[in-house]
Amino acid sequence: MGKLDGQVAIVTGAARGLGRAYALRLARLGADVVINDINLEAAKEYDEELAAPTVMAEVEALGRRSLGIQADVSRREAAFRMVEQVMDTFGRVDILVNNAGGALGQPKSTLASEAEEDYYRYIMAINLDSMIFCCQAVSGPMKRARYGRIVNVGSQAGLWTGWDGSGMPYKVAKAAVIHYTRILAQELGPYGINVNCIAPAWILSSRAIAQGRASAETRAILEPRIALRRLGVPEDCAKVVEFLVTDLSDYVTGQCISVCGGYIAF
Repeated sequence: MGKLDGQVAIVTGAARGLGRAYALRLARLGADVVINDINLEAAKEYDEELAAPTVMAEVEALGRRSLGIQADVSRREAAFRMVEQVMDTFGRVDILVNNAGGALGQPKSTLASEAEEDYYRYIMAINLDSMIFCCQAVSGPMKRARYGRIVNVGSQAGLWTGWDGSGMPYKVAKAAVIHYTRILAQELGPYGINVNCIAPAWILSSRAIAQGRASAETRAILEPRIALRRLGVPEDCAKVVEFLVTDLSDYVTGQCISVCGGYIAF
């Protein structure tokens, strides 16, 4: 028997990378898993090798049910339609992992004093709006069930400035994710719903590897700054998600847990 047998989980941005790691971890724990992404074949973008044709098929190979929903959850109506489809298919939603987002695009500048409005609004939409809309969409079913586990994915970028004022849109969006988590936890706690956040640091996701994070030069810069002297892997984050969606964290809510190997030691 798995700890999550009989439960249904939604993971956004789950067609590759960290989201895929979360989805497979939850499936191994016994949950049926809904895979959401703006592109359900996103693994092909970064040559991420799957064990089956799709992440949905990978979940099913683990003996769990799966549903793929290709949708842009930065649009409120799309987030609500997704949850309605999950309820129609499975009759419940117990877990939401808000993973969609990232520091995407190639802006002219990300400096706090220069970032252009279109880029700023885009980054806020994919990181903050998507998370808020998905949380709002699952809150109704979870309130009625008087149970739920929500994990929002922040970032170390939402906890520190980075010294030079760059990366402002992403850093502000992730800081807002962390604070929204605290506010929502206060509202939903009386309904038996736990809301928490993780803040990954230098993780070797397929996109990060494609962008050069695994190179010897990058490792030489980053690893001496990390207490554990290594970059993280997706499973490092997935293990913390497991903690936050199982009974191990029954008395934990409104928290942001850094998954950084000691890169930031508060």
